[in-house]
Amino acid sequence: MLEVRNLRGGYGAVEVLRGVDLEIRAGEIVAILGSNGAGKSTFNNTVCGLLPAFGGSIEFDGGDIARSRASDIVAAGLVQVPEGRRVFPDLSVRENLLLGGYRRGRANRGRNLERAFGTFPRLAERQSQRAGTLSGGEQQMLAIGRALMTEPRLLILDEPSLGLAPVLVEEMFALIGRLNAEGLSILLVEQNVAQSLEVARRAYVLENGACAFHGTPAELLARPELRRAYLGM
Repeated sequence: MLEVRNLRGGYGAVEVLRGVDLEIRAGEIVAILGSNGAGKSTFNNTVCGLLPAFGGSIEFDGGDIARSRASDIVAAGLVQVPEGRRVFPDLSVRENLLLGGYRRGRANRGRNLERAFGTFPRLAERQSQRAGTLSGGEQQMLAIGRALMTEPRLLILDEPSLGLAPVLVEEMFALIGRLNAEGLSILLVEQNVAQSLEVARRAYVLENGACAFHGTPAELLARPELRRAYLGM
């Protein structure tokens, strides 16, 4: 579904990504792991067209999207839930959700809205409330619900558990598993390594903008140096 080869990118003249290779097959959860500054968010934003690629190729469902506009990438079904939620604080919960269906999924907005409320009943209870007044966990629900309004084919989740209480982290990873069981392909970008490896089929470890390891969770756990560096074991 997504195939990235030798991807380079960054900010201005500063190269952050140094030849990243990655692929995701339909129906998979694939995790990208790494410390702060490893290049995870830069990778997401380059794949989604928010940052220009310096070089390499990005193919989504067989089509070249390396130079596509971000809105066209969303229209193709590749959708990101960014780090930090980035909801529209002065708009209501319902308005935030409806904006998610603007570029893709517009014909099914009513059905998709009911799906979002069914997935997140708390959003249904607060649909008239300003998004900026929600708790951090509720804003994360809203950000994911907004993405689901686009009928994504591949969903990128950037640090979805960041800043959440432990009980909400458990709920978040359970939700990720449910969405995947419904057929949604997911690229999970997380610092919560242990729980990411519980749900992911394969994992990539980024270090200084390059892929230091890729393989199954079992293969990662079998490498003592990776266990020490990323799991503290």
